[in-house]
Amino acid sequence: MSGDADVARENEDLRARIRELAELTERATDLAAQIEALKRYFFDRRRERFVDHPELPFPGDENEPEKPPFVDEAPDDEEPDIDPLRNKPRRRRGVKRVRDDLPRKREVIEVAEDERRCQCGDVMQEIGEDITEELEYRPASFFVREIARKKYACKKHEEQGVVTPELPPRPIAKGMAGASLLAQIVTAKYKDHLPLHRQHGIYMRQGVDIAESTMVDWVRDVAALLTPVVEATREEILDAPIVSTDDTPICVQDRSHPKGSRKGFLWAYLGEPGDVVFRYTKGRSRDGPLEFFGKYEGYVQADAYSGYDALFRRSRVAEVGCWAHARRRFFKALATAPEPAKYAIAAIRSLYQFEADATKADFDVDARRQLRQQESRPLLEMLRPWLKSLKSSVLPKSPIGKAVSYTLNQWDALSRFVEDGRLALDNNRTERAIRQVAIGRKNWMFAGSDAGGERAAAIYSVIGGCIELKVDPLEYLEDVIRRIAAGDDPRVLTPPAWSAARS
Repeated sequence: MSGDADVARENEDLRARIRELAELTERATDLAAQIEALKRYFFDRRRERFVDHPELPFPGDENEPEKPPFVDEAPDDEEPDIDPLRNKPRRRRGVKRVRDDLPRKREVIEVAEDERRCQCGDVMQEIGEDITEELEYRPASFFVREIARKKYACKKHEEQGVVTPELPPRPIAKGMAGASLLAQIVTAKYKDHLPLHRQHGIYMRQGVDIAESTMVDWVRDVAALLTPVVEATREEILDAPIVSTDDTPICVQDRSHPKGSRKGFLWAYLGEPGDVVFRYTKGRSRDGPLEFFGKYEGYVQADAYSGYDALFRRSRVAEVGCWAHARRRFFKALATAPEPAKYAIAAIRSLYQFEADATKADFDVDARRQLRQQESRPLLEMLRPWLKSLKSSVLPKSPIGKAVSYTLNQWDALSRFVEDGRLALDNNRTERAIRQVAIGRKNWMFAGSDAGGERAAAIYSVIGGCIELKVDPLEYLEDVIRRIAAGDDPRVLTPPAWSAARS
């Protein structure tokens, strides 16, 4: 019996050592992945470009095409002149575009009179000119708008008083800022990422001293003016069949907090092109999306954040996943598991190539859906079992394990795009919208309060719509601020409605 007990103890010790070795191996793999991620963060370019795609099908498959529909033939050490996925020429350096209606100041340089005489003795005749263009800059300038209201009175009947015309509608009652100045301050902060203290210095150099506190008040007033427009845009979004959403954190000052500040969140909601609404919440709970969507019915595209789960449990809301998020996880796994990560990225690339082909052919919604049924669905049916088999052979907490688990857990949402030709493969449109916030917070750094976060959300909403429609935010805001002050209907002042009326 003693021998059996010794053998049992040895077996238990061996199992414990095997478990310890597995834990250490997993930890070492995780640390190696973190080191590679830090090296990429500090030393590599941030773009997730990858050209070393293997040939599909996946390892072990047979009787399938030898190559994916699109294979990048560029050498690994050479970048093609054309973006292989979007088929667009790379951007060139230098001045790319100058408006034809820019004012021009002509300067003529004459040849000296004694140099215009030929050796034969005749005076040379003008036969043309060489024109060289230089782009110059004249700083923006302030001007004071004087509104003179004539006053009338009867000298014989002074008791009738003085007659004076009413002031025209003003954006800020009893305020000195006009619509163009308000539009400039808001655009500079929320589009060009210039904090108010930097704007104060710029205006001081032009001879105008505007206190930062005054500009803060003006931003507050502009946000209040724009709120009805934002609400009108929200109604348009909730009428759309597809809404995409994402969130990003911002720093909010809070004197009651031990650190003096805390996180707040800006949520972006996008409907049809130009319909963009940001909402501010103190936390990242599910209450934000639930309050915004209300009784919405349709598709909602988002990442895999659990805060949306309560929304997706509603039968009338269908979740749409994001393949860009899935691809990013496999890209991060390249350093520790290059072979399976390459095959996964190649498969995702093929999905995007099908979409690029449909766009190039100018397919309508029905034709795009048919293409997805014929091309994308078979690829997905091949990808899923391969991922399931891969999952059993990788460490769950390794980068490749996390990528596989994310993709399989989100499979229904990731595959939903094949149902409807209107759906997008990814949520990149929303990512582009929140990029304005991500760049801005590196400059203005924090919101002064929760109310400041709500004001930022209102202004980012209209500026986000302008950016999507390629509308000049300064021109839009100047016109809309004046018209809101005059009492125009906010529904005709949303960026899409305003842009359509102008065009």
